[in-house]
Amino acid sequence: MINPVVSVLRIIGLLIVTLGMIPVQSVLIAIGGKGWLRFARGYWRWMVKVAGFRIRVHGQIPETGPTLVVSNHASYMDIFILGSLLLGSFVSKSDVAGWPVIGFVTKLGRTVFIDRSPQGSAKERNVVRERLEEGDVLVLFPEGTSNDGNQVLPFKSTLFAVAENPVVGSDGIARTVVVQPVSIAYSGLDGLPMQRAFRPFYAWYGDMTLVDHLFNAMGLGNLTVDVVFHPPTSIKEFTSRKTLSSHCRTTIQRGLVLALAGRLSLLGES
Repeated sequence: MINPVVSVLRIIGLLIVTLGMIPVQSVLIAIGGKGWLRFARGYWRWMVKVAGFRIRVHGQIPETGPTLVVSNHASYMDIFILGSLLLGSFVSKSDVAGWPVIGFVTKLGRTVFIDRSPQGSAKERNVVRERLEEGDVLVLFPEGTSNDGNQVLPFKSTLFAVAENPVVGSDGIARTVVVQPVSIAYSGLDGLPMQRAFRPFYAWYGDMTLVDHLFNAMGLGNLTVDVVFHPPTSIKEFTSRKTLSSHCRTTIQRGLVLALAGRLSLLGES
């Protein structure tokens, strides 16, 4: 089932692409401007190609900010996928910054690292708001952890607070933060619908080790991923950040369920 030769070749390819990216991205960040952003998307597109992922996009991809993209989370591979589609950065838990290789790569993507402890919440919200004031697109995984890819865990609504008030850009104009729900579904393998039993080979959760998981996932075959960009919304449509969070979770869960069932046409959004 798992082809070790394919797995090794793909992992070598991922390492080559990453090693080639590091010096160029470092220079682009040092220069300033937004060139690093387009280069980062190009990097993730190469990673997706080498990994053998086929991505089917449904809905409208946000191109500019201030936008908070909120998505379900099954694996670190979600970052490959969304990174290849968006001109944006990620919001991640602070311990990821210390991971070998991955931590360095995420820093080069200007990831916003957050401390999930109560005392860290206000400070991290300010950092996120500063990035939104710069007109950034930021990706948030509100579940706070990954899962088996068959469900959407309850959302943590705390960081939705950054969307409660308009942000003021360098031009002095106040803009409402757009909130964009996104469903990611690992839906196919080698051109066939993926059986439930295969999804944990791509989902990364529990006590799975990164090296073993990556080796197995890269050797399975060609993965098909459905990414559904649902209609954007904002806090103005809701009474509180909790109701906004609840709306996003319900929307994302419905998209995931329909994508895994091969019935996305019922959404009327794609």
